[in-house]
Amino acid sequence: MDAKGLFRVHQFEKVEQFCICAPEESWELFEGMMSLVEEFYQSLGLSYRIVEIASGALNSTAAKKYDLEAWFPSIQEYRELVSCSNCTDFQARALSIRLDEGKGSRFVHMLNATLCATERTLCCLVENFQEEGGVRVPRVLVPYMQGRDFLRFT
Repeated sequence: MDAKGLFRVHQFEKVEQFCICAPEESWELFEGMMSLVEEFYQSLGLSYRIVEIASGALNSTAAKKYDLEAWFPSIQEYRELVSCSNCTDFQARALSIRLDEGKGSRFVHMLNATLCATERTLCCLVENFQEEGGVRVPRVLVPYMQGRDFLRFT
C-alpha cells in the first residue's frame, strides 16, 4: 500500500478540528474532540483502536496525543488514520496568543484533531467493505451516493 503512494502521500485532503481555549478547559475539550473522531469512525463501521502515544514518542509541541488506528485486512495490521493532540500553551507561547481577562492575561491552550484524512479513510473503506465485484457503501454514506449501496468495479 505505501509503495504505490496510496497511504503516505505528499499532498492530501483532511477535515481538521482546532480549539483555542482557556487552560482549565483544554483537557475536557481534548477528550471531546477525540469522542467526535470516534463517533465518525464508528458511523462508518470500521474496526479501530485508540492508542495513547507514550510521552517519549511525542514531539515537542504536544503534551498528550492519541492516534486512531483502523484495521487493514490486506496487511493484517492496524494503521494510523488520524490523531488528536493537546499542545497546551506551547504553540500559544510561540505565537504570543493570550487570553485577556481584564485582570491580566495568560496564554491560551491550543488543540488539534484530524477528524478525517480522506485518502487514508477511503483506502480503509475499500479494504474493509470490498466484496465480489465491488465495494459495499457504508449505510451512513448511502444518502451521499445518490442512494447507491454498492459500487461495482468496472
